[in-house]
Amino acid sequence: MRYSDETIAEVFARNDIVDVVGMYVHLQKKGANYWGLCPFHGEKTPSFSVNGNKQMFYCFGCHKGGNVITFLMEYENISFQEAVKELADRSGIDLPEVRETEEDKRNRNFIQKLFEVNKLAAEYFFKMGKTERGQMAINYFKKRGLTDETIRHWGLGYSMPYSDDLYKFLKSKDYSDEFLKETGLVSINEKGAMDKFWNRAMFPIMDERDRVIAFGGRVMGDGEPKYLNSPETKVFDKGNNLYGLNYARHSGKNAFLLCEGYMDVISLHQAGFTNAVASLGTALTDRNALKLSKYVKEIYLTYDSDGAGTKAALRAIPMLEARGITVKVINMKPHKDPDEFIKALGAEEYQKRIDNAESSFFFEIRILASGFNMEDPKEKNDFYESVARRMLDFSNELERSTYEEAFAKHYNVDTRKFHELVIETARREGPRRPSYRTDTGEERIPKKKFENAAEKKLDDKILQPQRLLLTCLSDDPTLYARLAPVVSPSDFSEGIYRKVAELAYNFCRESGSVNAARIVSCFEDREEQEKVGVIFQTDLPGEVNDAERSKAIEDTVRKIKLNSVEDQINAAIEAGDGQKVNELLKLQVSLKNRSNKLL
Repeated sequence: MRYSDETIAEVFARNDIVDVVGMYVHLQKKGANYWGLCPFHGEKTPSFSVNGNKQMFYCFGCHKGGNVITFLMEYENISFQEAVKELADRSGIDLPEVRETEEDKRNRNFIQKLFEVNKLAAEYFFKMGKTERGQMAINYFKKRGLTDETIRHWGLGYSMPYSDDLYKFLKSKDYSDEFLKETGLVSINEKGAMDKFWNRAMFPIMDERDRVIAFGGRVMGDGEPKYLNSPETKVFDKGNNLYGLNYARHSGKNAFLLCEGYMDVISLHQAGFTNAVASLGTALTDRNALKLSKYVKEIYLTYDSDGAGTKAALRAIPMLEARGITVKVINMKPHKDPDEFIKALGAEEYQKRIDNAESSFFFEIRILASGFNMEDPKEKNDFYESVARRMLDFSNELERSTYEEAFAKHYNVDTRKFHELVIETARREGPRRPSYRTDTGEERIPKKKFENAAEKKLDDKILQPQRLLLTCLSDDPTLYARLAPVVSPSDFSEGIYRKVAELAYNFCRESGSVNAARIVSCFEDREEQEKVGVIFQTDLPGEVNDAERSKAIEDTVRKIKLNSVEDQINAAIEAGDGQKVNELLKLQVSLKNRSNKLL
């Protein structure tokens, strides 16, 4: 259910964006706006702006933007409804009861109980770690170099060696067998109840909001399996969660370190690298990559240095790059993993490995080269041809040329001859797009914002003027009286732009102002909210006087009308409506005549 416009309006009125954002970000006023370090990507110079008049935020670094609800959704990783409720609670607003079906209510209560029982279990395991028997788990953690503070910080504990210890504890809290079977913590059948974890060092797994959603357990002794994870439940989807993300997302770093295991993450955090995360008991998934892309645009892979780790890295690289993430690979040798490396060489040496991390391209080429005998002329030539085929993955000619030169220099190959080999390979095999396989086995081709210069030009030609005009209208709603007779919402591109224009025009007509923050909240999808936020952050470059601004707005309106008329002409041609085509062509000629003023 969506809250009413009146309710949303009251939430906005009682929650000033400067006050709310100021609870999370240190803001300083400069000019008309407030500025601070962006909480969504690492930076040293503030590029995060909050506009109190528009009640909007925007980061000029990572381009996230929106209103106070968008901010809370993004920062806390919560839904639109959850953000509204949180802001309402903060300002003492009683929200109307959401009309739920009985099934919706049961599902909500069930999810809430799962979080409750997981929290209880985490507290119980932590408490058991303080017992005499649990000392073996604590000794294990300390032997691995963890401090008491780190053990407390991560909530590490112990599951007793009795097969139904946790079950008895949870039964004492009045949880039914029927419910406990769904938690992933115990299994219950005709033979009785058995805990999922017993005699194990315990690692609580938390989501981005610090809620316990599952557990990992390392066996104490010689039992199998060595590591055991919770099964998937209504609150735990291992392909959509990352260990340590709840801490890493607040690290203030502009990149994450992606590991393979719990101890790697914990050791790195203890050593000061609080931007480390790991996938959960499985290879990286496409959903993991998507989630990571919401926080950073650069990933350092710090997988195990063995064959399995190399294979995992090769699989992860195209998946991450498909989400717009730049990937580098850290060399752990002579040690197996970050945990072992930190213990042996320390944080300073690990930082040097980060500073000297290998680009994903050269990592892939180096691994490819290891499969050829470079002393054999034929195999050496086969290697060059393989690399030439790899070059075809770069659709941008300038980017491909850069990598060709880098490869030629690195492997002491004649640049001109290697370029000729790439051209010949392209002529023989045709252009191709890099692809990767998702965790479901589906082959997927990465999508880039702009595939080529033509697409970029199309965006500049059509969407940029629309963004600029909507921003100008929100800054100066008196423009509406002049704009409305000339350019209508139907002249804007279908989809988000047209809907935003319709809403902006409605606001001007009804209240004489454009409430950009309210318009953002007409879109509940987070990505759509960010796109709308960006629309209202487009302005004329540099300082302009009134006359220059007026001329720029006139030119912008003309561009929008010409683009709209061009689309209408194409539609009329396709429909075979010759009379309509002639009418539109006359209008097009009139619009191109700059002596004909539009405003």
